[in-house]
Amino acid sequence: MRFADMRPATYNLRRAPRSLRIGLGVLLLLLTTLACALPLPTLPPQSETGAPASAPVPVQVVVTTPTPLPDSLVAEATAEDFLLINLYARVNPGVVNIDVAAGTGDEASIFGSGSGFLIDAEGHIVTNNHVVEGADVIWVTFSDGSLREARVLGTDPFSDLAVLRVEDLPPGAVPLELGDSDTLRVGQRVIAIGNPFGLQGTMTVGVISALGRVLPTVTTATGGSFSNPEVIQTDAAINPGNSGGPLLDSEGRVVGVNTAIRTTTGGNMGVGFAVPVNTVKRIVPRLISEGTYRYPYLGIVSDNRFTLAQLASVLDLPVNYGVLVSSVEPGTPADRAGIRGGTQSVRVLGTTVRVGGDIIIAVDGRRIEDFNDLIAYLVRETEVGQEVTVTILRDGQRMDIPVRLGERPR
Repeated sequence: MRFADMRPATYNLRRAPRSLRIGLGVLLLLLTTLACALPLPTLPPQSETGAPASAPVPVQVVVTTPTPLPDSLVAEATAEDFLLINLYARVNPGVVNIDVAAGTGDEASIFGSGSGFLIDAEGHIVTNNHVVEGADVIWVTFSDGSLREARVLGTDPFSDLAVLRVEDLPPGAVPLELGDSDTLRVGQRVIAIGNPFGLQGTMTVGVISALGRVLPTVTTATGGSFSNPEVIQTDAAINPGNSGGPLLDSEGRVVGVNTAIRTTTGGNMGVGFAVPVNTVKRIVPRLISEGTYRYPYLGIVSDNRFTLAQLASVLDLPVNYGVLVSSVEPGTPADRAGIRGGTQSVRVLGTTVRVGGDIIIAVDGRRIEDFNDLIAYLVRETEVGQEVTVTILRDGQRMDIPVRLGERPR
């Protein structure tokens, strides 16, 4: 044998028959599949020292079923649901959508909308003054889709109330019952029904968040401003379009007229305001009969950025309640009665305050806490032309001054 013929024994598959090559390929594929299917050997877990660690204890999953609520609680929750469902069914037929337009006929152009509610069978509807202000044409849509044109009977920008009337009512329209806002308590549940963003017949639920809020309403041509006192604050969702709609108690009685929201986004942030229904009871009859409401007027100016309680210690005042008169409008009831305004300006709490004037501490023997309390008392308890006794402190001396009230300028 030649040395050159001694070489490793190899088998050249290229030279093997085709059938053999296919058989070997199939065998190789089967072996590969079998190897992948076999489980890999596992090593016992090692501790930090390298010794086999004990096997982990399996976590046991326990599935529990919540304990059912007592039947009494379920019944109570169901009863509350039915209360709201029933309230909506009873009240919504008395709530209307209001669309307002500028111009008449083919030239009429809708520029706003709001809500309102029926108060009697004669077709009188209460809404906000700002809803219908500037309107030439007003359309009222009832919950059944019936459309009526309405006319304005009277408006009051100070309370932001207005009264409309439609000539005939559709079948099923019902007037709403008026409640008593003096009995409201913070935390009490209230319901709003209206047309936020034009979504007719929307109901929201919340609570009375606060009572006795004050909202600025009107600024006069001379720069004076007036406020609406005793306003209700609620967290029931109120949005643009809810204005003029009713705020209701759990029995479906109107306790307020939704009028404003405080927001930084244009939508509800849980701070809404409603005119109390007792204000409605006092003002609406006059709007129906006279078209306007005459407010009693004293004629004083007071800086109500601070209360006497805040100013008393800084200014060494004799009392920590009442109204410090900054100035008196010439020719007004206060001016004719001899009430005096401030005599000098001082810098207090980062701003200028007029001091040295009379301090009003009571009207007709009723203690006055601050300027808003004074306005609320005059609006609620007095009339134009009525004579009242104003108790003041002047230079430390207590004085009673009779004042015949005039009419607030519009």
